[in-house]
Amino acid sequence: MTDPRLEKLADMLVNYSVAVQPSNKVWIRGGVIAQPLLLAIYKKVLEAGGYPYLTPTFPQATEIFYKTANEDQLKFIDPPRKLMIETYDCSINILGDENTKALSNVDPQKMVIASQAQQPIFKTYLERAARKEFRWTLAQFPTNAHAQDAEMSLEEYSDFVFHAMMPDPNDPVGYWKKVSARQQKIVEWLKGKEEVRVIGRETDLRLKISGRRFINCDCHENVPDGEVFTGPVENSIEGQVYFSYPAIYGGREVSGVRLWFEKGKVVKATAEKNEEFLLKTLDTDEGARYVGEFAIGTNEGITRFSRNILFDEKIGGSFHMALGASYPETGGQNQSAVHWDMICDLRDGGEIWVDDQLLYKNGQFVIRLDD
Repeated sequence: MTDPRLEKLADMLVNYSVAVQPSNKVWIRGGVIAQPLLLAIYKKVLEAGGYPYLTPTFPQATEIFYKTANEDQLKFIDPPRKLMIETYDCSINILGDENTKALSNVDPQKMVIASQAQQPIFKTYLERAARKEFRWTLAQFPTNAHAQDAEMSLEEYSDFVFHAMMPDPNDPVGYWKKVSARQQKIVEWLKGKEEVRVIGRETDLRLKISGRRFINCDCHENVPDGEVFTGPVENSIEGQVYFSYPAIYGGREVSGVRLWFEKGKVVKATAEKNEEFLLKTLDTDEGARYVGEFAIGTNEGITRFSRNILFDEKIGGSFHMALGASYPETGGQNQSAVHWDMICDLRDGGEIWVDDQLLYKNGQFVIRLDD
């Protein structure tokens, strides 16, 4: 029996998150394991008057590609994919793996080569999104693999996923509109500010935000959502940071990450697990050692780490930074084939100061957000 929550989620993704309009060209993609949700989205796009193009993927294909492809094949950009990113109006991407560790033994250098080749098309993706020419969203379909990562049963994980995406199942859009209004107050408070300082366990960072814009994340691009973020001034970050949660990228889990910054650049990096992968990824291109995003998680309904960045970066009481590409709408200018989010818990003594004013302490905003 199909989970009735899938129908409601599909409706929210199509009619709120990307707001499909008649004649919009919509690229729907995701693993075949997510078939019930993909088909529900396909139907909703048709009902909205859009032109859906569905591209389901097979779970073993990516592993086969990285283990088999030669260098020319790694660098090849599929013309249909390029065309969709350059010309389509919307993208709905559904995440759902049957094996989240399938790429653990892939040569990281092959992944670097493929990422470098994709950098121009990734740049187009970001620039069109910033100009509002390309609306995109991604959401999670619950699978046994993700449930195992989160140390839950599939039923428990499904409840966790749907509750995070639709905390009010009777009016999910209304809920996210209220979140949007609250977060907008944070964004307004941050307007015109110049410097941020983050203090926490093995963490003391300073970064400039002058001339940059904070974005209110209210369940359009990411589902679930709940964060405010910006692109820091590229050469401004100084200090060190310890990421309390494992950093996961390309199917690899890197734990105990510590980074040291000088003039915005990572000058030293260590990890307790998979340090070699961390260092190789940092050498993907020049921009990979600079920070493209600084964000504060606001979703207090996500209370536990699940090894899924879509959820974990939103944990209320955390902040995260992404090495690599900036989102142009923030004013960020860093360019890279990499965008790697890393998360730090601030609920045990952490603080965020902005222009010498305390904004955040022990995982809570201390400025007034309620009417």
